[in-house]
This record gives sequence, structure tokens and C-alpha cells, in this order.
Amino acid sequence: MKSKLNIGLLIFGLLTVFAFKFPAEVKKDKVLSEVVLVADGAGETYELINSVLAPNYEAIEAPDCSHESFGRHIDEVFDASLKKNVFRFFMHKTPDNNKCKKDDRQRNEIKTYSNSPDNTLAVKNEKVVYNWKFKLDANFQASKGFTHIHQVKAVGGSEESMPLITLSVRKGAPDILELRYAEFAEQSTIKKTDLTPFKGVWVEVTETIVFGEKEVGQYAISIKNVSTNKELFSYSNSNIRTWKTDADFLRPKWGIYRSLKDADNLRDEAVLFADFSIKELEN
Repeated sequence: MKSKLNIGLLIFGLLTVFAFKFPAEVKKDKVLSEVVLVADGAGETYELINSVLAPNYEAIEAPDCSHESFGRHIDEVFDASLKKNVFRFFMHKTPDNNKCKKDDRQRNEIKTYSNSPDNTLAVKNEKVVYNWKFKLDANFQASKGFTHIHQVKAVGGSEESMPLITLSVRKGAPDILELRYAEFAEQSTIKKTDLTPFKGVWVEVTETIVFGEKEVGQYAISIKNVSTNKELFSYSNSNIRTWKTDADFLRPKWGIYRSLKDADNLRDEAVLFADFSIKELEN
């Protein structure tokens, strides 16, 4: 009887330990707000994007005016593998340009900016999670110049022209996916990987940033294959400057922004995106 009592007390003690310790170990940050942009079917794609990222304003930087015969360069299609509607971003080798200007680059991006809701704009000491999916064509071609598919940039201040974070693809041996970072006004690659596993498949990106100067700033990114859940790329740094001098705020951009300096290696592309989320967490 005594041994049974001791075993019962031991089990009770273990349960008590788990009851008090386990929740603390798996505690998740409190979600303060979340803004989501999800494709809902063909038609009125620009109106949908603007209604979420910049209500009553324009959140799209597309080359439509240089290629009017094609029409809108972002639409929505049903994707059989995800079994849902997704966004399709077009970029043509010619005549697409950069915001209606003849330039050495092309741009088809969506963004948040000064006319966007406050909870899509990051300020100092905020913790934000950006989440989205994308799919490159199986025959996607990169060039020796830049092809950006995501940026985190400042608005305001002396460093606003230089993105804090950039996710790019670039031609090489092999072609690579690279994560680029600029502490101040110069950017460098902090991690890169073979692009091959990213072609022809859906991947999901989770990017977590605590915005601030060093000793406050934190950055982490994880990219997983949607169908297998295998992590293809990751990077984290818990002591990194994630701010820009005198910035008003930082904000995300997604799409296709590419150089024409190595145009011979480019072709017409259609990159798919889905399920954008901007989540503010309690820090």
C-alpha cells in the first residue's frame, strides 16, 4: 500500500512539474495584429491587393504603362497543387520597364508604404513576422545581375535607398538563392544556397524581425518546401542591426525586380505568390 502511495505521489509530482513548466517552454508570442492578402479568384486583382496593403491608394508598382497591350501584370489563377487561388506576377524581357521609366532594370512589385495601415509598417522595437509562399518556374532563368523577389526597406532617413534585407536569385555555377543584408549603406550576401531545389515547387517563407539597433535587433528566416515540409534554407542572428538611420518606418516588398544589364540570360517569367501575412507580435 505504501509503495502504491509513493508511486502515486511521484506521478502527481511529475504532472505538477509538467503543468507548470511545459506551458512556459512552448509559450508563443501574443499576436497583436495580422494583415493577410489571399487570392480570391480571377478579376479585380489590383483592387484586392490595394484594399489590403493600401486602402484607397496604390500598392502596386507594375510595368503596365510600358506594355499596355498585355494589360495588368499581376493576376490570379487556380493552382492545382495548393488547391487554391494564387497571385501570378508577370515580367517580360521587353518592353517591361521600371515604373514607366526607361531604365536598366524592371519592376513588378507590391508593397506597403506611407499610405498603408500602421500595422503593416514596422517601427523600432516591434516584432514582426512576414509569411508568404512563392513558386519559381521549373525553367526559371536568373542573370548575373540582380533579380530580387523580396525586400525589406526603410522609408525616410539617409539609408532608405538601400534595402535592409533582400532575397535574390542569381546566375552562377550553380544558380543561387541569396540572402543579402545592409547594416548601413552597403549590402553583402550573408548566406546563399543552390537554387535548384526551389525551381518548380511551392515554398513557404517565414521571416521574423525584431526591428532595432544592435543588441535589440534580431532576424530569422526559414524557407520550407510546402509539399514535403523540408527546410531548404535558414538563417538567424540574435544580435544584428535591423534599422536604418533616421527611418520613419520599415516595410516589405514582394514581386520581381530585376536588372537588365545581363538581359541575354533573362526570359519572360511568371512567378507565383500566395498567402501573404504581416503579423505584429508582442515583443
